[in-house]
Amino acid sequence: MAKISPVSIKYMIYANFEAEGALEKPDVIGALFGQTEGLLGADLEMRELQKEGKLGRIEVELERNQKRTTGVIKIPTALDQSETTLIAAAVETIEKIGPCDAQIEVEKIEDVRGNKRDYIVERAKKLMMEIEGSTDSREISNEIKDSAKMADVQKYGEDKLPCGNISGKEVIVVEGRADVLNLMKNNVQNVIAMNGTKLPDSIKKLSQEKEITLFVDGDRGGKLIVQNVVDNANVKYITTAPDGKEVEELTGKEIFMNLRKKVSVEEYFRRNKSNYRNFEKPREIVKEIELSEDDKAKLKKLSDENQGTGKAIILNESLEEIKKVSVKGLGGSLRRIKEKPKVIIIDGTVTSSIIKASEEVMCQAIVAKNFATTETKIKLLSL
Repeated sequence: MAKISPVSIKYMIYANFEAEGALEKPDVIGALFGQTEGLLGADLEMRELQKEGKLGRIEVELERNQKRTTGVIKIPTALDQSETTLIAAAVETIEKIGPCDAQIEVEKIEDVRGNKRDYIVERAKKLMMEIEGSTDSREISNEIKDSAKMADVQKYGEDKLPCGNISGKEVIVVEGRADVLNLMKNNVQNVIAMNGTKLPDSIKKLSQEKEITLFVDGDRGGKLIVQNVVDNANVKYITTAPDGKEVEELTGKEIFMNLRKKVSVEEYFRRNKSNYRNFEKPREIVKEIELSEDDKAKLKKLSDENQGTGKAIILNESLEEIKKVSVKGLGGSLRRIKEKPKVIIIDGTVTSSIIKASEEVMCQAIVAKNFATTETKIKLLSL
């Protein structure tokens, strides 16, 4: 299999997939090549593009959970923007991987060259700082002061977590020792580190006594840490470093600016809607739907008219149409929709992933001809 030179990569396509069955990586790659064949013409045939070095080695990360397989597909390309987006859109049309029904959704297309430019700039800054021979008296004075501050790092609890002076009411929780050192260097002393992504018992106990502000990196890992800590400790405020930055590399000005921007836990999850559904404590119970004979007749008529369209019709409390979307993109549409859905009419088979997405938005009923599973509190109707 041809492999593109890392130097020539322009874009990286990231796509998430779900499949109703156990799969291996070759199944996914085979589906990518086989089911996009002929869609975009000979010039954009994925096999040929890879042979020509315009498409890189496709990477697949997957995880099996009982009878479902989920994962991430990474496709590096040396094509231009329009051609790359065409490839990404073609990948989303795949509905089967191996023998299993599947859904693929492109999460993002990353400009690799932009990341390289950012790296070059940051690396250049660090190299400039490392130039030896500086005799600036202010730098020497600051170095002595910083050294004195670093000597104040203490250890807390059985986990021996690095921390500053946390005797006050408010405590800032960060990810690692380097974050603690950077905050203390910039005169923020009430800070303690988790020493990793797993929440130590010492922090759990501390959160029952102190007012905790969680300060995490501005990346996906930071968001996952927020979810973990909030689920297991009493957190009052959350703040994050700017996108793509780590707490340990922030300047003093950036540290204080982001601490001033801290928000309540509820407000953080409202702003980060992709994670908000996981924060519902306690989880709302799906109401038992009551349908009159007229309601059932109306739903049957809509269902009959929808057959063969490949669409899902989302209805509100009055059984009026909110939106009509592709069944394949139903999960994402439900998470983005503002008005609460009451009933969903689906053309085709209702998969467990569709049921899961419907449960998250508290849908009360699903109308369809076929159901892959009946393990749900949502009312399933085959009219």
